[in-house]
Amino acid sequence: MVEIPTSRTTRICLVRHGETEWNAERRIQGQIDIGLNETGRRQAAAAGRWLRTAGIVALYSSDLKRAWVTAQTIGEALALVPEAVPQMRERRYGIFEGLTYAEAQARHPDGYAAFEGRNAAYDFENGESLRDMYARVTGKLRELAAAHNGQNIAVVLHGGVLDIINRFVRGNPLEAPRDFLIPNAGLNWIATVDGAWRIETWGETAHLEPGALDELPS
Repeated sequence: MVEIPTSRTTRICLVRHGETEWNAERRIQGQIDIGLNETGRRQAAAAGRWLRTAGIVALYSSDLKRAWVTAQTIGEALALVPEAVPQMRERRYGIFEGLTYAEAQARHPDGYAAFEGRNAAYDFENGESLRDMYARVTGKLRELAAAHNGQNIAVVLHGGVLDIINRFVRGNPLEAPRDFLIPNAGLNWIATVDGAWRIETWGETAHLEPGALDELPS
């Protein structure tokens, strides 16, 4: 009798990068390469300690500094070397990058209204639309899951990327208001088997000091 292979669950821990000074200032980073502040470095170390017993066999990261340093710190705790995945970079916010949310609203009121209203086609004047970002992020997520069937892996990424992945996994539209938190260095476990995806836990912060900042706006 021929045995039919049993489907195996692939689990992915999505880790938002640690805090930066621009996070603390509520300044839009996008793909500007900002490093971690002292709080962010502590958060990265705490995430690494927490994940030591999670059975993670591979570690991936956005190549932007704030994510990459977070991943290197986690990798030291797990004895893993991170692999860069530029597809998991933050959204390109175009004319908004470097501005606080208040400044962006004051200087670009029409664009900010499109952004806040989650217009999926709006691209910040040569930045990146939600539709384009969705394609690059979910394509890479599927690729990583296929490469690690039945294993546990971790990916260090950004708030905007987590926003996309949460909607993808839950099957929610890009335009819907956000109903979940995205804290700095929060742990978010998703799983997939036979092409079906689910969230196991989201926004875990038990490993962190109180006060991890949420991605804005909600």
